[in-house]
Amino acid sequence: MIFDIILVIFGAILAIVAIKAVSEKDILRAIIWLMLFLFTISASFIYMGATLIGAIELLVYVGAVSSLLVFTVMLTGGKEIE
Repeated sequence: MIFDIILVIFGAILAIVAIKAVSEKDILRAIIWLMLFLFTISASFIYMGATLIGAIELLVYVGAVSSLLVFTVMLTGGKEIE
């Protein structure tokens, strides 16, 4: 019972963060919301018992891809979406 409630809470957080990531006009803030989204997915995988998939998600997507996006925006001087 409590397992199902926590998964519903993870799902609600994922939905809210995904909407924020897509609707954000500032690119850097959108990337931060994307990082939070990917971190929450990783936490939900770890909570469900798939620790290897959660760890890979955390290392590859949150660690590598999101940092590359942040460095790309910082180096190119990303502007706001109009």
